[in-house]
Amino acid sequence: MPQRKRLDASPTRERGAPRSTFPTHASSNQQAGRCPNAAKSDRAVATPARVWTVRRRDLFALAGAVTGQWALSAAAQEPPSIDNLYIDDELDQACDRAIDFLLRNQRSTGAITDRGHELALTSLAIMALAAVGTEPAEPTRRGRAMRAALDFVLGPHHQNEAGYFGAHDGSRMYGHGIVTLMLTEMLGMGASAQQNEIIHDRLEHALRLILSSQAVRKERKLEGGWRYSPQSRDSDLSVSIWQLMALRSAKNDGMNVPGESIEQALQYLRNSFTGRRTATGVGEGGFSYTPGQTRPTFTMTAAGLLAMQVCGQYDAPEVAAAADWLLGYEPTSDERYLFYGLYYYAQGMHQVGGKFAEKSGRVVSTLLLPRQRRDGSWMAPGGEERNVGLVYSTSLALLSLSVRYHYLPIYQR
Repeated sequence: MPQRKRLDASPTRERGAPRSTFPTHASSNQQAGRCPNAAKSDRAVATPARVWTVRRRDLFALAGAVTGQWALSAAAQEPPSIDNLYIDDELDQACDRAIDFLLRNQRSTGAITDRGHELALTSLAIMALAAVGTEPAEPTRRGRAMRAALDFVLGPHHQNEAGYFGAHDGSRMYGHGIVTLMLTEMLGMGASAQQNEIIHDRLEHALRLILSSQAVRKERKLEGGWRYSPQSRDSDLSVSIWQLMALRSAKNDGMNVPGESIEQALQYLRNSFTGRRTATGVGEGGFSYTPGQTRPTFTMTAAGLLAMQVCGQYDAPEVAAAADWLLGYEPTSDERYLFYGLYYYAQGMHQVGGKFAEKSGRVVSTLLLPRQRRDGSWMAPGGEERNVGLVYSTSLALLSLSVRYHYLPIYQR
């Protein structure tokens, strides 16, 4: 694998779909970024699939053109360089071993899985491949594997007439959000124009399903969120964040995401915050699994932090409180949902920047690198995560470790 070079400004691709007309907040002096697989060039290169440009702060402005509520603050911190927290060779070698493990678990159908939930697990593996710079159009073993995996997910019988991916493999709305997020990240990266057209078509139906599921009548404190099935009349943060990440990425693709949907999701996130509120804002606290619970947890506080950021709320008091809570918390290898939590933690704290990004970078590398198995995989310490399998934990570990590479737009501000 060519040496991966971190950038001072994060590259974001111009995707195949039309771009949003909302403000981008990109500075005028930004330069073109590096195509992730160009070993010796630091300049953007154009391919039939996409063009990489620097759009570091092109996020989820939504209704900001009218209200300013969604615009990113000019004072928001940029994530610092944390290269000094890692030994490059060790991290790159760990990523190489993990990718090789995932490819060894690819089936003749193109699916990448060692357990059930083949659509959701294959989608996580595709994002892990993309996170270290692999593209489906590459004439390499990894590129061919990624292309076959994407073809598998796009199979004609994997999405039902309602646009739902979660019924085929039993992964429910978790899987639907994961598959939809993956497709939004891959839009414009397909190996051919035909594959990109299929991705766009599948996405339109998948996004409508997410929006209609959010609109199902619920108790007031649960409005704006999502749960296990499209018809669920309740909500939880763990399912909701996948739908929000998919919506954010779709918006960056230029697809239609109504501002009122994000307004409702934001209110649900605020209802899920548990902490001490003061007249001037939020003093301390984190996020819980569902509104009404009073004790924050590591995984849900990290998820809530990232969910607020996905909605463009970088300066919200809940974000500051959650980041402070996580700064004071010391994750261990015995976390109930270690890989799930680290995935949110790595992204959310990196976006906050400064000492928050420094700590999360140190924690993620310290907890994950020594736990990698000889075959390149990671195994959850126990419980429900271990039951999901090694492709799941290995993909999430790769996504957590690769935040600093800036290859996936979902990692960017």
